[in-house]
Amino acid sequence: MNIVVVLLPVAVILALVFLIFFLLAARDGQFEDLDDPPRRILKDDD
Repeated sequence: MNIVVVLLPVAVILALVFLIFFLLAARDGQFEDLDDPPRRILKDDD
């Protein structure tokens, strides 16, 4: 039962850290252009 007291706060803190990183990436526009990079690979650079 003592391990739950340790692991639960660690899991909550880890989830908050990942949430903060996701929100920062979304705010910076990381997920805005998901269509062009796969198409850019297929184009020739002449």
